[in-house]
Amino acid sequence: MNRIELLDKISAAHGVSRAEAGRILATVLDSIVGAVKKGESVSLVGFGTFKQVARAARTARNPSTGATVKVPAAKLPKFTAGAAFKGAVDSKFAKRQADKAAAKPAAKKPAAKKAAAKKK
Repeated sequence: MNRIELLDKISAAHGVSRAEAGRILATVLDSIVGAVKKGESVSLVGFGTFKQVARAARTARNPSTGATVKVPAAKLPKFTAGAAFKGAVDSKFAKRQADKAAAKPAAKKPAAKKAAAKKK
């Protein structure tokens, strides 16, 4: 799916013109890019998280010549898919998550123990 197809889906689903759908999509994308550019994290529950990561400077090797090359430090955008998104794409992921949650023993809360001890 490309941008035009996405705009068509938005306009059909919400009864707005394609131009209006384009302005809405541009606003959403500009907001996400602006927040990540400032170093903030944008979390869309169920969909995923956009954030900025810093990659340290390093020395790499050119595979064709074998010469060493210095790669400068960089700030890069990173997207991490949410659990609902992963589950929608891979049904086995949802099953693994459910199995993992069922296998995990119930954790005891230490704060509740302390509060009960203080009451005595």
